[in-house]
Amino acid sequence: MKAKAIVFEAPKSLCVRELELAPMGPLDLDVAVSFSGISTGTERLLWEGTMPPFPGLSYPLVPGYETVGVIADLGAEVSGLHKGDLVFIPGSYAFQGVQNLFGGSGSRLVVPHDRAVKLDSSLGNKGVLLALAATAHHVFTVGREGESLAYPDLIIGHGIMGRLLARMVLAAGKPAPVVWETQAIRQAGAMGYEVIHPDQDTRKNYRCICDVSGDAGILNHAIPKMAPGGEVILAGFYKQDLSFAYAPAFMREATIRVAAQWKKHDLDAVVAMFHDGSLPLDGLITHTQKAAQAQHAYEIAFGDPQCLKMVIDWAE
Repeated sequence: MKAKAIVFEAPKSLCVRELELAPMGPLDLDVAVSFSGISTGTERLLWEGTMPPFPGLSYPLVPGYETVGVIADLGAEVSGLHKGDLVFIPGSYAFQGVQNLFGGSGSRLVVPHDRAVKLDSSLGNKGVLLALAATAHHVFTVGREGESLAYPDLIIGHGIMGRLLARMVLAAGKPAPVVWETQAIRQAGAMGYEVIHPDQDTRKNYRCICDVSGDAGILNHAIPKMAPGGEVILAGFYKQDLSFAYAPAFMREATIRVAAQWKKHDLDAVVAMFHDGSLPLDGLITHTQKAAQAQHAYEIAFGDPQCLKMVIDWAE
């Protein structure tokens, strides 16, 4: 079986070409892809060629780990799923002759059934937001097994991750966070919380600060705004090493946590929020392009500040 896929041949150079797919096994699914999302975190670094060394990452590669599609076929031993079900797929390893660390940006995927998450068909292209939402939810739970969850009262960055985080804080019934954003064009779109330029903020008593800006110098801005015993959660992806002045952190006995990839409990939590409507998803997908215009889509996704989320439409 073959399928079209987006292939990063080299930094800032891609093509859409047909690739061989690995054969299906008895526990695999054949998924006809409807939509795939472009990540402005790790995928951007791969596009720019600035990704720090990471096992399994080299060119050519198929990017993408935010895919929604319909089950076209399933292995003989698959249970609990059916043909026609809408599912979310966090990438695949099935394309032959390329790197597949992500592997979700294709017209068809072969994936193990246990990597598929069944979604309500009414979600449509909003289903691609599942991985981002689970990553945002992980901010609340990282390193807190057996502890009460911490909800940010300051979020740095009003891109799609910052918006998801702020909406989740409100959905949990917690006080509205303050959100910092330096780009005026991105200060709009708040839903029940305040977005300000950091220079406008005089507070110095934040208990939990979450950075999703990706700014490697952010700690020297965040720590002085922290209450004694407060913490900073780093939830962006940083292509440069982070450093900070020690004295302000020492005076506050600051904690620094790193939130990486979501866990199963994060995914389960946000699937429930997607289905019961407690997490609003309106206004987060701002751009859509056909797969044939993939090069243009990536240029917009990473170059236009008005683009919060670019989705590739795989319909012919």
